Amino acid sequence: MASPCPIARADFRVHARPIEVVIGGQPFTAEVKEFSTGSFGWNVNAKTVIEVGGKRLPVQVGLNLTVIGSKESPKE
Repeated sequence: MASPCPIARADFRVHARPIEVVIGGQPFTAEVKEFSTGSFGWNVNAKTVIEVGGKRLPVQVGLNLTVIGSKESPKE
């Protein structure tokens, strides 16, 4: 059984704010998002460079922070 969502979709829409995340020392802003699946949370998509063994590697960042149970939260 899925965990119940601890926040109503409407309250999330009103109160959620972007979140700063740091990957490899580089700050990114995860924006508030309602996903096509019906879940909600935060998302960041970006490109950056991470150094490994003296080599600069271009990478694609894709990060979802999904509120557990939000998919089942009633839609208004």
